[in-house]
Amino acid sequence: TLFSARPGARSLDGGNTVQLVLDAEQDGVKLTKTYTFKRGDYAIDVKHTVSNTGASAITPSLYLQLVRDNGTLEGDSKFYSTFNGPALYTDAEKFHKVSFDDIAKGKNPPPALADNGWIAMVQHYFASAWLIDDLQQRDLFARKVDNNLYSVGMVMALPRIAPGEKISHTSRLFVGPQEEKSLEALYPGLELVKDYGWLTILSKPLFWLLYELFRVIGNWGWSIVALVVVLKIAFYWLN
Repeated sequence: TLFSARPGARSLDGGNTVQLVLDAEQDGVKLTKTYTFKRGDYAIDVKHTVSNTGASAITPSLYLQLVRDNGTLEGDSKFYSTFNGPALYTDAEKFHKVSFDDIAKGKNPPPALADNGWIAMVQHYFASAWLIDDLQQRDLFARKVDNNLYSVGMVMALPRIAPGEKISHTSRLFVGPQEEKSLEALYPGLELVKDYGWLTILSKPLFWLLYELFRVIGNWGWSIVALVVVLKIAFYWLN
């Protein structure tokens, strides 16, 4: 469906928020997407407004998905191994990664119905995720879209809309670095997208110690120096 952008600001220009509004209309249904970008925030507020411009009632569904290919990232190294691909989370199933290879082989999990949870696309250092409030029923899925193209998403049924009426739904789209504390504050379990690789048992405690040192020192460079000193003292007996 072809969307058209309304005129408006395209940069913050000293303000704290800027909006991008997109409209599309087809077969008696008008959809308006409003993206609100906030200064210093990787979470984008996204409002979907569905208007019934036809003569009959409609019962639409809201689709939120992320699409990505299985290509190798530029600059990837064989000296570390981190997960690239879809991830899903619900309170019942907890954090679940789905590899592109498993999806291609049909080993991806069936759609999960829940009233909580999120979906994400993960790669080294960065992640994107769709977040909606709890107590709203949603179907979470991961599937193959096309040759070497995969999607992860969720579908939520919207209320019945009579002719001439409209409804709105607000969600959040996170696109940014895997900053653990920021992810924790956004949604329960979202910090799990940070993949430490096969050395998780060592890397996660070391990062925790590094972060605590940073909270005291306030500088990442000196915090790394302090971490090395602490480790040298801790293993002095072994040396």
